[in-house]
Amino acid sequence: MKLNTINFAIAAGIIGALCYGWITVGALIGVPGFMSFAKLLVGGYGLYGYSISWLGVLIGAFWGFIEGFLWLGLLALIYNKLVDKK
Repeated sequence: MKLNTINFAIAAGIIGALCYGWITVGALIGVPGFMSFAKLLVGGYGLYGYSISWLGVLIGAFWGFIEGFLWLGLLALIYNKLVDKK
């Protein structure tokens, strides 16, 4: 069964955006354990505008969408190529 690569990538991007956004919101409202994950995001995306702030929720969601879309879209593309070889 082949995957629809674009639909898979869009769904993965949405999930990535939600994850990055919720990590930032959790850090802002003080949920235990979320601050350490948010600091990891600052280390990776701080140069690209991300911060632990309400604006950072939007910027983190943007980068989460881009990451999910690209990496899992690539995974779906590779999967489809491997399925074709059977």
